[in-house]
Formats: sequence, structure tokens, C-alpha cells
Amino acid sequence: MGLTDLFRLRRKEDPTVAANTWLVVGLGNPGAQYAGNRHNVGQMVVDELAYRIGASFKTHKTPSRVAEGFLRPGGPKLVLAKSNGFMNTSGGPVSALLKFYGLEPDRLIVVHDELDIPFDTVRLKAGGGHGGHNGLRDILKATGNADFTRVRVGVGRPPGRQDAADYVLKDFSGTERATLANLVSDAADAVEAIADVGLVAAQQKFHSPA
Repeated sequence: MGLTDLFRLRRKEDPTVAANTWLVVGLGNPGAQYAGNRHNVGQMVVDELAYRIGASFKTHKTPSRVAEGFLRPGGPKLVLAKSNGFMNTSGGPVSALLKFYGLEPDRLIVVHDELDIPFDTVRLKAGGGHGGHNGLRDILKATGNADFTRVRVGVGRPPGRQDAADYVLKDFSGTERATLANLVSDAADAVEAIADVGLVAAQQKFHSPA
């Protein structure tokens, strides 16, 4: 089944529910061998969010696994998604999910690893380019729209002359793993804040000095 066929399966959402729905995509690669990689921190964050809302990931009509639930009774609905494919093919699944749920890109939150900010740091932004990130590059290409929100989870620059592509495909170091749970929790908090109070208020909270 191609993506065109998937679009015909678009869900008939209640307009009131759709207006309060956020698609949250955690970027990463499939398979146990990649699960602990720095490149997969986005998927770690949506796993944390699924745990918080008491949802589990299930096979979906789009080429993704999806978990759905509400932030709280009467609150925003979160559609959490992980692509079945690799990072550099993230665009097709994201585009299909937007169409299935009847959402515009401004209701999309992409959670991804970020080399250009220090480890254990979370930064939020809307719009912009891909900055060399292959997952973002493919989403921009597939959707033709940069207006989605990004939750940038800092993994820092590789040490010495280590290649960046090799660095992100390595597991977090032992020292990093000691605080990784806090980083994932902070990024999940940021997603919840964006959905609940909006990007500007969330930025004021997460970008302010401690």
C-alpha cells in the first residue's frame, strides 16, 4: 500500500478534538541495535510521554507506531508516533500522519537530537531549516512546510575529530547515562508545556537560566 492509498484512510476527526490535538513525532532508527543511540533520544522522549499518559504504541495504518491519549481529562490530545523506517526517511510517515489526523504542520512537534547545543539541554523553536539533520531534512522535503515546532534535545558535539555521523549512532556514554533520564524527562515536560500553554510560554520556562 502506497502513501496515496493511506491518505484515503484519513480519519474523520471531530473538529473540536482535532483542534486540540498535537502530533508528537520522536525521531530515531528502528531496531534494538539503535535503541540506546544518541540519534534515538527523540524516541526515548515519546516513550516517556506514552508512559505518562498510560498509552502503548500500536501498529498504525500509516508506516508508524502510534500511541494516543490526553494530557489530562479535558486537556490536549497527544498523538505520539515513531516511524517504522530509518531517520532519513522520516518525511513520508510524518506527512501521512498529518493527513490521517487532519492536522496542519503547526500542530506538529518533532523531538530530535541536536549536536549544536550541549548535552542535558533542551531548546524549543518553530520553523527554520534542517541544520544538517537528516530526519528534519526529509520532513521538510515531504511536507513542504517548515512551520512545525521542534524540541531540540542536546547531545553535544563529538569529541576531538570524531565524525558526527558516527557520534550520533553511538550509545550515550556512562557519564551521560547517569543524567539521561533527567534529560528525557525535561524534554517530555517541554512537549507537554507546548501542548498545554503554547510555544512562547514553554520557551520562557525552558530557556530561562536555572
